[in-house]
Amino acid sequence: MSAHEAAFGPLLRELRLAKSLTIEALADTSGVSVRGIGDLERGRRAAPQRRTVAALADGLGLDDSERERLLAAARIGRTPGYSPVGVRSFPRGIDDFVGRADELAELEKLAAEPPAAHDAESAGGAADAQPVVVTVHGAPGTGKTTLALRAARRLADRFPDGQLMVDLRGTDDTPPAPSELMVRVLKAFGVPDRDLAKSGPQAHPALYRQVLADRRCLLVLDNARDEAQVRPLLPGAGRTLVLVTSRRMLTGLDGVHRLPLGRLDPAEAAAFLTALVGEDRATAEPEALHEVARLCEHLPLALRVAGNWLATRTGWSLRRLTDRLAREERRLDALSAGDIRVTNAFDLSYRQLTPDAARLFRRLSLVPGPDVGAACAARLTGQDLYDAEDTLEELVEAGLLGTTADRYRLHDLLCLYGRTRLAAEDGGDDIERARRSMYRWLLDTAVMAGRWYEPDHGAPPSGWQGTVDLSSADRAREWLQAEAPNWLAALHAAAAEGEHASVVDVAESLHWFSDQWIFWGHWPEVFRAAVRSAEALGDPLLEATQLNYYAWAVLLCEGRPRDSLEYSARALTAARRAGDRVQQAWAHQYAGWAHHLLGEHREAFGHTTHAIDLFEAAGDLHGMLQALLGRALDLEGTRRDEEAAEVYRQALARLDEAADAFQPHIAAVTRGNALAGLGRSLGRLGRWDEAVHHLRASVALCRVDGNIALESRYLLSLGDVLLDAGRAAEAREAFTRCIALGPDADPQRVAEARSRLARPDMR
Repeated sequence: MSAHEAAFGPLLRELRLAKSLTIEALADTSGVSVRGIGDLERGRRAAPQRRTVAALADGLGLDDSERERLLAAARIGRTPGYSPVGVRSFPRGIDDFVGRADELAELEKLAAEPPAAHDAESAGGAADAQPVVVTVHGAPGTGKTTLALRAARRLADRFPDGQLMVDLRGTDDTPPAPSELMVRVLKAFGVPDRDLAKSGPQAHPALYRQVLADRRCLLVLDNARDEAQVRPLLPGAGRTLVLVTSRRMLTGLDGVHRLPLGRLDPAEAAAFLTALVGEDRATAEPEALHEVARLCEHLPLALRVAGNWLATRTGWSLRRLTDRLAREERRLDALSAGDIRVTNAFDLSYRQLTPDAARLFRRLSLVPGPDVGAACAARLTGQDLYDAEDTLEELVEAGLLGTTADRYRLHDLLCLYGRTRLAAEDGGDDIERARRSMYRWLLDTAVMAGRWYEPDHGAPPSGWQGTVDLSSADRAREWLQAEAPNWLAALHAAAAEGEHASVVDVAESLHWFSDQWIFWGHWPEVFRAAVRSAEALGDPLLEATQLNYYAWAVLLCEGRPRDSLEYSARALTAARRAGDRVQQAWAHQYAGWAHHLLGEHREAFGHTTHAIDLFEAAGDLHGMLQALLGRALDLEGTRRDEEAAEVYRQALARLDEAADAFQPHIAAVTRGNALAGLGRSLGRLGRWDEAVHHLRASVALCRVDGNIALESRYLLSLGDVLLDAGRAAEAREAFTRCIALGPDADPQRVAEARSRLARPDMR
């Protein structure tokens, strides 16, 4: 090689030494970093860009001849035959793209223009810059490729050295190997076949990295199978932006930005459909349009299929398609347009699952609720808990299962697909055994969790072998609330199959727990089913007990005191047949409460008196205290507030005397009701400071106990007392807190709090 053909690194070193400069001195005179110069001289970096060569030449004080030698070496080092300038290799885009504003903004941010080449190399060189790698992952049909295409077209001007999209065909049975994909990229960027053949396959990875290192390119690696396919294709240095799309999360990749892609929001889904079917048809049937979007689960692929179907069938109304999609057993068949089928997208992911994961995926379609915990899922396959968790995570990684806070969700269309695979691959007997195993476990665990709140029960017995953590009442409540749709479905199934003892057992165990979650919305269902099962069992005591629970649910949860009187009366009759004083007392207690709410104070007082006498005779302290609170309510209703306050004090005193006899949550509910009632009574007597003190104490107790329903009631009472006391700012705070409690609050109290805040004197 002649002097004019010398490699850049050795030539730079030769010129530097000829000028008697150290690397540090050249860095000072040129502005290029010490590290950058050292790597160039040692050949660790490809040759720099022209402006960096000019800076080095100026720093060395080269004459025209020496400067040209250095520039020539740099040009050779940059292998001009491999320059990808002008590469534009993207398939046809989709013009009706909708939504994804946040995701596109994030990609724009990640693709922000880096420092100019000279400055970048001064900090260590372009080859030392770190490529930005973004993985776009999501379930089948979420539009990952479409998003990547839209982003690539929007960002193309920022990548002057070329943009390239490579289909990795990750869902094929035998996707291309990384080595084959590397050659495809190298050819696209202009590397001649003769050079590829000359270097040999073993040198292709180094050549691939070299070609990308000094260039600002956009590389889309679409439809990746797994980390092993992607990892060799990621450049180690340079300013390339790599977008990787995959159904899998590619958790094993390090140093990447992750962009999860879910479904569109309802407004975006409606806009997408409108773009496909036309504004006139969309505005003519807006409700049907939103219903189609909902039945497509706002999944871009399903929306496109539905939209294309309508666009090619101008005689169809949107309502006609809605009715077609509403039939669950036909929905997936309906979501096909030409050669595009939603099920095809699901098939590609399903075929790649391990046998255990495929089996669990199918059986998750048996879960009646929207999501499930790992312990419940394990019952479907008979796996132990840890194996089931691993299998669930495989499904999450594959994009077939969503996960949030230890819960797993099989979205509706995937659930329908799972059912088709279940019917095709699992025998009827196996399916029924799996369903029964799950339902039996749900009911058994519900009983054990609910008993935390029952007198004389508490924690599970030491011999209980459970797969969920029920080590505290709070843990039990978390499980009962999280799995509520599932154990409720299991309860209805047990009732339908005549398992009456089991239904009654579940309802009985959840009786006191229901005070912790009053406005769940399904307690009337639970106790109505238990009434029917108790009647079928022919036991008058069970019948009386469940009728009383149902009377409570109708009275409080549904807010229908008049209707509840029928059930408390039936409970009283059944309790008398059974000769049971306690259930007679509860029947009077609920009847008295209903009459109080109806303003029928004489009837209320009579029933409450009977309840007190019966509880006293039976020695039932729990019931006795509730009846005392009922007596105080009766006195409040007739404005006998001094007497009411005294009864509330009596209840608190008796609670203190027998504290050890109460489960903590029963004591908390009783104490909270007594303190709130005492506060209300004192407020009407104008004893504002005492009233506020007791009401704040009741609110604090609810906050500690986690009883949102009662907290909303006490906050409204606190706000009213503060308002009457002329403390409007504090009242406003109480009403605002009431409104902010969320869906478990008493809806009537929340509505009243909103009404108070809307008053002119509260603004």
